Parts: sequence; C-alpha cells; structure tokens
Amino acid sequence: MTSLRLLPLFHSLLILQVHISNQLEDNKIPPSLCTGHPGTPGTPGAHGSTGQPGRDGRDGRDAAPGEKGEKGDRGDTGEAGVRGLTGDKGYTGEKGERGQPGECAVAPKSAFSAKISESRTLPLTGSEVVSFDKILLNEQGDYNAETGRFTCKVPGVYYFAVHATVYRASLQFDLMKNGHAVASYFQFYGNWPKPASLSGGSLLHLIPGDQVWVQMALPEFNGFYSSTKTDSTFTGFLVYSDWKNSAVFA
Repeated sequence: MTSLRLLPLFHSLLILQVHISNQLEDNKIPPSLCTGHPGTPGTPGAHGSTGQPGRDGRDGRDAAPGEKGEKGDRGDTGEAGVRGLTGDKGYTGEKGERGQPGECAVAPKSAFSAKISESRTLPLTGSEVVSFDKILLNEQGDYNAETGRFTCKVPGVYYFAVHATVYRASLQFDLMKNGHAVASYFQFYGNWPKPASLSGGSLLHLIPGDQVWVQMALPEFNGFYSSTKTDSTFTGFLVYSDWKNSAVFA
C-alpha cells in the first residue's frame, strides 16, 4: 500500500528533474533554485577621503537687536607693566617775550660814625659809657650822641669798630651789647712822649631794640684822648639784613 502511495510522488519528481535538466542544458537556472542562506557580514570598508568644502549658504535676514545686557563686574587691577625706555629729548622751545620791568628793591641801611670831641680830653671814670659826641655820619639816626648808644632797628649782622688814641694813661674798654661785654681791649701806656693807639672791632648779630656801646673797664685805665691832630672814634654799620618778610624795604 505504501509503494502505491509513493508512485505519484516519484512521478512528479521525475518530471521535475527532466524539466530542470532541460534548463541546465540551456544554461538557465531558475532563481527559485539559487536562493541560499544569508552570507556572513563582510568587514567594514575603509574611510573615504575628505570631500571638497561645500558652497557658502545664503546670508540670513537680519534679526531684531536684542536687549542690552547688564553691566558686568569690574575686573581686578592688572599688574604694573615694565617701565618704558626714556624718550628722545624734545626740541628747545621758542624764547618767550621779555617781561615787564619789576620794582627795584631798596636795601635796608644802617650806619654811623662818631668821635670824641676835643673838649672831652679829661680822663673818664670806670664803668662809664664813652660818649662819642661829635657825629661824623648818622643818616638813619640809630646812634644817640648824648647817651653814646647805638639802637638796632634793622635785624641782621653788624660790624662795630673802635679806634682810640691812648695818652697820659693806659686804656682798657669793653664793647657792650645789652649790658654784657662782648669784646675787651687794652693798651699799656708807659709815659711815652707821644700818644699811642688802640683799635678793635667785632661782628654782632642784632635784633630790633638791641643796644651797643663802648664802656670803660677800670677807672685807672682811662687813657682816651682826642685833639686836633688825633681822634678816638666809634663806628658801626649793617653788613647784611636777615629780614625775611619782604624783599623791599623802606
């Protein structure tokens, strides 16, 4: 029974084989007979070279301006840079116009000179102010012939000089400033037939109100003398002023 059932199947296979053999002879393979299982995936291909740059796109339309942003925080102060090189010396500028003449300053003045007159040839007593009573020069009136004292009006440095003719006795006197002896001078007289001389001077710094005079030191040394041919003089003058308030003095 089984063989009878398989006969139709064998018959179909025989017909199919004949049909296929005819196609193989004509070098024609039906596609349905060539379909196989999917093959194994191949390895990835190598990367291609970079393509050429594309063309620039069209410019877009201008957008509306955005809102102004908030002000940022102030940055830290940077470090000081290296000092630059000294620049070239500039050109000398043009000479300016001459200014208007200024006022001429008047220097302060103070000077005097006086001598003992011939009528005062008698010996003077000790500690007595010597009055050089005959004025030779006293334009500012700073010396008083009655008192024998010079009174400072212009502050500064003064020079005072005393020249004495010594006769009939030895002589010693002091140059006084405000009651204090600042210099002392002495000349011995030894009964010479002719008068001798004694001279001395000193620089003093004075302020307004200071007084300077010549004073006898000892009563026994009082040989001041004056005559028609010889004199005893007292002189003083301002060397320089230290007035600092103004450059112009009356």
